[in-house]
Amino acid sequence: MISRSLSRRAFVASTLVGAANVATRKVCSADRTARRVKIIDIHTHLGTFNWGQELTPEGLLKLMDAHDIERAVVLPLISPETSLFPQTTHAALAACKAYPDRLIPFCCFDPRAYHHDPKKPDRIGRIGGVPGMVELLKRYQDLGAKGFGEHQVGLPFDDHLMMTVYEALETVELPILFHLDDIRGADTPGLPRLEHALRSFPKLPMIGHACGFWASISADATDYDFGHYPTIPKPVVPGGALELLLAKYPSLYCDLSEPGGYFAIARDMEFGRPFVIRWADRLLFGTDYLMPDQEIPHFELYDSLDLPEDVQAKIYRENAIRLLKLPAIPA
Repeated sequence: MISRSLSRRAFVASTLVGAANVATRKVCSADRTARRVKIIDIHTHLGTFNWGQELTPEGLLKLMDAHDIERAVVLPLISPETSLFPQTTHAALAACKAYPDRLIPFCCFDPRAYHHDPKKPDRIGRIGGVPGMVELLKRYQDLGAKGFGEHQVGLPFDDHLMMTVYEALETVELPILFHLDDIRGADTPGLPRLEHALRSFPKLPMIGHACGFWASISADATDYDFGHYPTIPKPVVPGGALELLLAKYPSLYCDLSEPGGYFAIARDMEFGRPFVIRWADRLLFGTDYLMPDQEIPHFELYDSLDLPEDVQAKIYRENAIRLLKLPAIPA
């Protein structure tokens, strides 16, 4: 989901510059490796994000069909830092039940609804009728949830409440898709809080995105970069914290969606294409669809990279099938 520092309109306008940059580097269409597989989109939403722009299941399917997206993960948004209009787990489950061959549900809750004092009722405990996080997650699993997210909460990434969520997810074996910037899942250059979580829960697949996460592709990332997206072009300094963590923790994955994922690759194509190939086993293609008729520059960007067919297969679908334990449908 988009950071506070860049509106959707501003993002679309800014990508015109990026598109021009991409176009100057494109390989002749006759020489490029065409996209040969259908896509599993790791990051979409349903409901209202901007006033009067509701994205319905049917509207999402229309967008998917326009871009050869076979299946899409539907992510709830329920924390107050995400949107004025909550997008609930139960709405995601209902939409996916209506279109089980196309939509894949995730579940989500805000950890601030839970506390550790057994003498006091809490929203996940006595009032909700569920004894605790693990039991709630198991119920969502039974209803079809394949992961947890979008986890976008106004707490430090390794706050004790956040760590409680990660522990419960590792217990029930559900991957998490998280947002990381300077407010939501907050961290700082070097990503020490993310590393704390990765080190503490090594069996939990963690899929990251947003501007703080992707700013860390470059070794010169600053506190400012964790709340803002880069201009294009902007060279990537090798040795960024993100790549160091990818090398150290096999449970870390990257969500290529939204402005952060786009700018991370488009800002420096000479670095970006080798990065995609180098980490093809750990990248998942996503759009972050939020509203009808949304412009998504990612398709043109990744089509321009002339990616080998095996790399395309991994980032467009195979990694998602493996990570979410999906039934394999021939591409």
